[in-house]
Amino acid sequence: MSVLQKLTGTRIAALCSGILLPLAFAPFDLWWLSVASVAAIFWLWEGRAPKEAAVLGAFYGVGAFSLGTYWLYISLRQLGGAPIPIVAIMMSAMVLAMACFYAFVGWASSRLSPSPGIYRWVFVLPAIWVLTEWVRSWIFTGFPWLSLGYGFTGTPFSVWAPVMGVFGVSLVCALFAGLLVCGLRGDQRARLVSISGAVLLSLITLLFQNIDWTRSLDRELKVSLIQAAVPQEEKWRPSRLVPTLEFYRNETLALERQDLVVWPEAAIPALPYEVEWFLEEMNNAMRARGTQLFSGILTFDIDTGEFRNTLMGIGEFRGEYYKRHLVPFGEYFPVPDFVSNWLRLMNLPSEDITAGGENQSPLMVGDIAIAPTVCYEVAFGAEQLDFFPQSGLMINVSNDTWFGDSIAPHQHLQMARMRSIETGRPMLRATNTGVTALIDADGTVLKRIPQFVPGVLSGTIRPRSGATPYVVAGDWPLVLIGVLMLIPGLYRLWASRDA
Repeated sequence: MSVLQKLTGTRIAALCSGILLPLAFAPFDLWWLSVASVAAIFWLWEGRAPKEAAVLGAFYGVGAFSLGTYWLYISLRQLGGAPIPIVAIMMSAMVLAMACFYAFVGWASSRLSPSPGIYRWVFVLPAIWVLTEWVRSWIFTGFPWLSLGYGFTGTPFSVWAPVMGVFGVSLVCALFAGLLVCGLRGDQRARLVSISGAVLLSLITLLFQNIDWTRSLDRELKVSLIQAAVPQEEKWRPSRLVPTLEFYRNETLALERQDLVVWPEAAIPALPYEVEWFLEEMNNAMRARGTQLFSGILTFDIDTGEFRNTLMGIGEFRGEYYKRHLVPFGEYFPVPDFVSNWLRLMNLPSEDITAGGENQSPLMVGDIAIAPTVCYEVAFGAEQLDFFPQSGLMINVSNDTWFGDSIAPHQHLQMARMRSIETGRPMLRATNTGVTALIDADGTVLKRIPQFVPGVLSGTIRPRSGATPYVVAGDWPLVLIGVLMLIPGLYRLWASRDA
């Protein structure tokens, strides 16, 4: 077999290893595959020069994101109506951009620790992997999809999330992968380290099981979430406006007295001034009942000409929350005007939505503060920490219709569950077509509505107080640990350059 054939076979193996990764996440929930997938690419990187390690990492990333984000086709083509060539370009650009992060992990690990051994397997590879995941979550607006930690939602290892966030769980996963390679490839000493490390991580995980970082308030809220299941292609048709408003009004007024009712993102398919009569009617009804209603709606500032994706309070509390973390090429277009005009001609939306300010106040239900997120924002845990510890619960409204009947709504729900675990707060998640769910403070889904079915989800929740370690310190302890793990390798690399 020629060298070229061997390299080609290795690259195919890297591609297949990447394809395994999305199966670790919802709706498949084969969480152990994330350890196997990462261990496989760690193994394939052994003995590779930096350039070839980068190529293998790129193949891994292409495999992972080709399967893990195939739902972009539904958003862009089936619902967005974009021409197939444009869809192919945009999807390929996304996959290749994500693949670059894995290419960097391969290249950097080969540079910092080219020789096989315990330090490389247990320190360098896991640290670079997780630090790269963290950077991927914020650089160029961030895209944290398929971060390893999300796959462990609902497993015993999720208890690391209140301590170091989702990337702390990612680190545990990467450590287990490194320890596995250490045990399989190393000598007797390495095998001892592998077994000891796995036992130590497991024991710490068991210890965390008995710690409750937050506490329930001595108060229950009766809540209802409403899912209209309006198809995206019909949502903004003028003929659909009145039936949509009637559905939300009738379902809400049919409820027994509730403390809180939540409608999904852009539930009202009109600007406030276009439905002023409806908003006033609902406001009067909610005040008379002592119910707080929050609804997603698109708002427009006539003075500045700016649109905002808004969560509006209706009832006693009339405040608003403006979505802060927007979706590039979905809600805003970081391109010159002539490109934006071309996108309009190509049947892609090209009107920008303006992001809300960073220091917004929490929403309120009586004297209970609520941390709000709109759709995609729920993927960014560190950005929500400003609302804590004063907020007693979380609300996420979304329009997952854009994902169709794919794996994405389930991945999105998994991210929302992780936010509850990190902060120790229950979450009310209202979506247009699903997954609408009532999530407990430990990430457990208490109730949910089937996808694509209109319905009302009612229950009771207890707000919580207190602060998890993650709420207090955010991602910085994880980043510090990762950097400390790399210091010997960085010193060795610096010393070798001066030699």
